[in-house]
Amino acid sequence: MYLLVGLGNPGMEYAFTRHNVGFRVIDELARRCAVKLKEVKDETLLAQASLAGKRVVLACPLTYMNRSGVAVNALLRRFSLGAEDLLVFYDDMDLPLGRLRLRPGGGSGGHRGMESLIAMLGTDNFPRLRLGVGRDAAAEGEEVARYLLTPFSAAEELVVQDAVLQAAGAAELFLRQGIDAAMNRYNVLRDK
Repeated sequence: MYLLVGLGNPGMEYAFTRHNVGFRVIDELARRCAVKLKEVKDETLLAQASLAGKRVVLACPLTYMNRSGVAVNALLRRFSLGAEDLLVFYDDMDLPLGRLRLRPGGGSGGHRGMESLIAMLGTDNFPRLRLGVGRDAAAEGEEVARYLLTPFSAAEELVVQDAVLQAAGAAELFLRQGIDAAMNRYNVLRDK
């Protein structure tokens, strides 16, 4: 079994912001599995499903981005899973809009949600897929948070929709053939 987690913030006011692309990937995976996410006691929207021949738990923590690790740690314990059974989807300002980067581990890169996960899990050795949301040249310091909580423009939204579909495809390949196959296809594909 695998735990697939999208990072974001709960509430309609955040639904289509840059910071919520992780939630959008989980929504796409739930659509592909024909399941609905339901709120559970671990402060998470959750669904169990079969994806690419594997049992999966799809999850969107409702703890807000900066406390994502609390919910993810509780889910790993609840389903008796380890960090190696995790795949996390989240936004990355340092990647160009629409670019994907799948990695088997690594630091937080300053991402508060990932900082929370790493702190709560006690390791940074778990798979993650970053979705590029671009960087506003004016976004510095406090402006970064404001930028991440803005919606995409109409033109950007088309790129993001494709990136979400590609990220869901990467998750399926990850489950079927492993992280190396998914990295080889999707990290390179998005660089072209």
